Amino acid sequence: MNKLIERSELRDIYEKVEAAQRINEDDCLRLYRSQDLAVIGMMANLVRERKNGNVAYYILNRHINYSNICILDCDFCAFYRRRRDAGAYEYNLPQMIEKAQDALKLGITEIHIVGGLHPSFKWDYYVDMLRSLKALDPKLHLKAFTAIEILHLSWVGKRSVPETLAALREAGLGSLTGGGAEIFDPEVRSVICHAKESAEEWLDVHRTWHKLGGRSTCTMLIGHVEKEHHRVDHLRRLRDLQDETKGFTAFVTLAFHPDNTKLPDLTGPSGYDVLKTLAIARIYLDNIDHIKAYWILMGLKLAQVSLSYGVDDLDGTVMEEKIYHMAGAKTPQEMAREELVKAIHETGREPVQRDSLYRPVKTGGAGHGVPTATQAETGSDLGLVGPAETAYAGASNEGGAA
Repeated sequence: MNKLIERSELRDIYEKVEAAQRINEDDCLRLYRSQDLAVIGMMANLVRERKNGNVAYYILNRHINYSNICILDCDFCAFYRRRRDAGAYEYNLPQMIEKAQDALKLGITEIHIVGGLHPSFKWDYYVDMLRSLKALDPKLHLKAFTAIEILHLSWVGKRSVPETLAALREAGLGSLTGGGAEIFDPEVRSVICHAKESAEEWLDVHRTWHKLGGRSTCTMLIGHVEKEHHRVDHLRRLRDLQDETKGFTAFVTLAFHPDNTKLPDLTGPSGYDVLKTLAIARIYLDNIDHIKAYWILMGLKLAQVSLSYGVDDLDGTVMEEKIYHMAGAKTPQEMAREELVKAIHETGREPVQRDSLYRPVKTGGAGHGVPTATQAETGSDLGLVGPAETAYAGASNEGGAA
């Protein structure tokens, strides 16, 4: 045994992990309270390579955050706006189709769609959105909506959650995003997202979707008012649901970004904390195959390091992320495929382009790359809302990555 492990206070947990035994909540809390990041990383890497070998995945995708107009006012969110606030925007269907067509020319296989809970968008907007985008290419995967949005759409469409999900799937919904989970503990939610639905409701939407045969990602937002035991409880609930349904494809750690929120005095998580949480998630969530480092929130260099701390997926090309950038994020809004491949190679990992369900995709020629230059949006391109709204209003929730 490695001498570092022999001397570590975490040796007993390492031995469990090495024997492929499940760690419990007390073990998980000990990992959070330990400063032995080296051994935590070694455990996470052991699990990572056992599950995924030396592979590091990426996807060619495009984000469309179709509106930031939202009926909620979560304290942690810098994305939402009221209808007549400065910076409020919404896309109509022709604008979304144009963005999707441009991205399809660059070889994307997935569009990631979330927004705000719009006060006046009708059911048909969402259905027409999915159908119109899917009609562009039957192979295009639409990863759309958080569980919070689904609950909103259930209310808008006067349908039960199962009926809502079935109708959206028929219209082209491929998988659900993992946003809106934040931290499950009700006391934490009362501080950072007091009006948002409960953890039980979030979990039940994903449970229902999984039972319909659908897949989704799951997330945890860290670096605000939560404590270590809140994180452990959150991970436990995700693992329990995965034991039940086996419907989660990947877990994503989301970092709270305090700028432009109602919680500006908080600092957000350090890079150390993000790396540690990703590693602990890889160790504890033994029934979820993939751990994703969302490079757009942590920066590409730390995302590279995370490939040795349990992570096996760097997400993708993204193209036009708004949620973190409206909170002041300084990372690029997109990444070229060539840059992702280079970043993965630099870590000694093997880059593999994947689809939304982690099936390898045969890479094409240079025409499939995504331009490196960030495309600054103009006000007219964003469909900025003023006194005369467009025909369609907007939708979704601050789900971010996932």
